[in-house]
Amino acid sequence: MINFLWLAIVAGLLAVLYGALQTAVLMRKSPGNAKMQEIAAAIQEGAQAYLNRQYMTIGMVGVVILVIVGVLISWHAAIGFGIGAVLSGLAGFAGMLISVRANVRTAQAASESLAKGLNLAFTSGAITGMLVAGFALIGVAGYFAVLTGPLGLENTSREVVDSMVALGFGASLISIFARLGGGIFTKGADVGGDMVGKVEAGIPEDDPRNAATIADNVGDNVGDCAGMAADLFETYAVTTVATMVLAAIFFKGQEIVGNMMLLPLAICGVCIVTSIIGTFAVRLGKKQNIMGALYQGLIVTGVLSIGAVWWVTHELVKSDVTVGLQTFGADTLFWCGMVGLAVTAAIVVITEYYTGTGFRPVKSVAKASVSGHGTNVIQGLAMSLESTALPALTIIVGIIVTYNLAGLFGIAIATATMLSLAGFIVALDAFGPVTDNAGGIAEMAGLPPEVRVSTDALDAVGNTTKAVTKGYAIGSAGLGALVLFAAYTEDLKFFSANAEPGSFFDGMGAVSFDLSNPYVVVGLLFGGLLPFLFGGMSMTAVGRAAEAVVAEVRRQFKENPGIMTYEVKPEYGKAVDILTKAAIREMIIPSLLPVVSPIVLFFVIKAIAGKVDAFASLGAMLMGVIVTGLFVAISMTSGGGAWDNAKKLIEEGHHGGKGSEAHKAAVTGDTVGDPYKDTAGPAVNPMIKITNIVALLLLAVLAKGVIG
Repeated sequence: MINFLWLAIVAGLLAVLYGALQTAVLMRKSPGNAKMQEIAAAIQEGAQAYLNRQYMTIGMVGVVILVIVGVLISWHAAIGFGIGAVLSGLAGFAGMLISVRANVRTAQAASESLAKGLNLAFTSGAITGMLVAGFALIGVAGYFAVLTGPLGLENTSREVVDSMVALGFGASLISIFARLGGGIFTKGADVGGDMVGKVEAGIPEDDPRNAATIADNVGDNVGDCAGMAADLFETYAVTTVATMVLAAIFFKGQEIVGNMMLLPLAICGVCIVTSIIGTFAVRLGKKQNIMGALYQGLIVTGVLSIGAVWWVTHELVKSDVTVGLQTFGADTLFWCGMVGLAVTAAIVVITEYYTGTGFRPVKSVAKASVSGHGTNVIQGLAMSLESTALPALTIIVGIIVTYNLAGLFGIAIATATMLSLAGFIVALDAFGPVTDNAGGIAEMAGLPPEVRVSTDALDAVGNTTKAVTKGYAIGSAGLGALVLFAAYTEDLKFFSANAEPGSFFDGMGAVSFDLSNPYVVVGLLFGGLLPFLFGGMSMTAVGRAAEAVVAEVRRQFKENPGIMTYEVKPEYGKAVDILTKAAIREMIIPSLLPVVSPIVLFFVIKAIAGKVDAFASLGAMLMGVIVTGLFVAISMTSGGGAWDNAKKLIEEGHHGGKGSEAHKAAVTGDTVGDPYKDTAGPAVNPMIKITNIVALLLLAVLAKGVIG
């Protein structure tokens, strides 16, 4: 029989090899003229400096938490935490390194033809996507192989389960720092630069006279590229781990338990291969449909994945198994996987509908801009609220179908299959910041107007792909968090049923999440408020960072009038440095909110009402975070995408075009939407999962009897 654990590891290595080979091809492409290379070098320097400082700060926090995990749980768990954290950080750093070198080459390629620009931008995104999937699979499958191989631990032992959960925690912690810090940086630069440049000085976007221009382009890479890479790495790793944990609990003592734990790894492994094949299907046709070319690759990946998932499930599940009152086999689990792919397709289509320039929502926001700033904001908020309905209904249908097919494990397999396409989805996302940067470089380098036409076309699609991938990330995060919540409830049952005399769980009995219990309601409300509080703190942080940028750009315009006449070069480095300090400072407290909140709630309720109510309240809190977090994140990302593309639609010549009153109103809406879609909304994803993972680790700590 095929060793599917090694198949998963080899698939991860194949993804990394793909990234290395394509990087070599990318670096041989022309970086353009000397002016373009000078601008690109400034962006590279700023991005590297920011990430170096960010990861140094995260590293100090991470080392402290690693020691705490080692002391309270085990050193195997601490090593797992370290692996997850390092690989998550590496995924983000690699994504940044690729994108800051692809941007200038994309601008040069776009000057030759739209097809060449698309091909190079997507190739750079595919490198990032495959590295994310490869690192995640190598980390999870590799550490599981070490734990159950050389270390000789039983695959269902608590040591293995806790170590894998800790790996997910390490990935999540880095992800929230990278998402939030990068988002504060990029939107502080974007909003601050637009407020002074477009509104006050009346100069175009990406004008080299704006001191925040380089910082804005740096932000695209550290926020959208590095941040998204760390985000989806974390979702990929955490969901795979959570599915393995559920398999260890549900099938413990059964002969098939090993195969069931390997199933999510195997699905992710074969879908890396299908994703790599799909990248070669992205080609611009005669109709010059950029989005169509990208979807062509996604469709090829999806179709090939159907056959791959069928093969894996039937190889690993040879007979029917029973969990509780449900009996299911390979065919049932295959259909659960197909539901996961269907949910992915539906969320992609729905998000494009709400953020694409050719559909009603964006057109309605653009039309509302004609009436003024207020109506633009009202319509944008209306679309952001409306955009939550269809994704939520899609997820509801997915949950109902898969639960009736194979219970909670069916939901987990659907989510794992959904995440198995992360390599290609990240490729679509990383395409966005590269094309955005390419347009900025073309503008600052003074390339012919027809080049900017090509880069603007790519950038408009990039805005939509970024929104689409955020929708995918949010949907998968919601389902992934639901799998983690199931792991929490099952772990709670396990510890209660297997408690040793005198241990924390001894004599505790069953925990009920009954709404007639006021402490369950307290937990729901407390969990429900967290995404709103987190989002508010994130938006406020962007506002403060933008204010600092506004003050700096105004100072430079005032003290150096020659900037406006191109006689004096702006001090780009000052704006980059200001934002770096602001982002690092502002990201700490919000990022620690989901880490501390579950622990505080548990011990407060335990002191008031006892441990049974404390566990019930904590479980309710997790559900509250999932429900409101899902809606907050979808609303912010889709609404922000609609505002952004409404501005793009007007800039294409609709409703008066650039410089019109409608355009000014659209700039206001985009300014509101920017921190919505690129900072607060995306950062809610890891926040949801961190809260659930901390609860799982808290159970492990209490079972060890170190605290409690």
